[in-house]
Amino acid sequence: MIARRYALLLLVLLAAGCTTAVEDYAGREPNLQLDEYFDGPLVAWGILQDRSGEVTRSFRVDMVGRWDGDSGVLEEDFVWSDGETERRVWRFRKLDEHNYIGTAGDVVGEAEGRAFGNALRWRYTLSLPWRDGTIDVRLDDWMWLIQDEILVNRSEIRKFGFRVAELTIFFQKLEPDNAP
Repeated sequence: MIARRYALLLLVLLAAGCTTAVEDYAGREPNLQLDEYFDGPLVAWGILQDRSGEVTRSFRVDMVGRWDGDSGVLEEDFVWSDGETERRVWRFRKLDEHNYIGTAGDVVGEAEGRAFGNALRWRYTLSLPWRDGTIDVRLDDWMWLIQDEILVNRSEIRKFGFRVAELTIFFQKLEPDNAP
């Protein structure tokens, strides 16, 4: 009886550890193409939650993306709810139909992205200000194109393998005349 309980517990833990693969979204519409969605002006709003789920900060991001062939640049200007401002400039490269890499000043190494159907999964290490220095955290970003103009992003932030925060962002693609 005890052995069956442990076996059931192990099965539940193993199932909880399984994640969906981005390839599972192949064929879902609308089709997300980074070089199309992140080309031109965008605006986004989001929240940062601590590990208990409490919203600790919110923000707005004004962005402009530009692509030339398989290379792109995305300029992001954040305004946080506490008044802090932040700028991140991403540089992307499309490797093939499904794979991308990206760099930014606070990204350690390269971000790796895979896109299928309406989904994109980015994985990267981000160096964040912490006390008198910085701390490196691991991000697992999932993005889903909901309709042609709307993209939802959920990010899990981990340190030493433990989830320390979550980020939720809603992007809206703007017409060039409505740029921020």
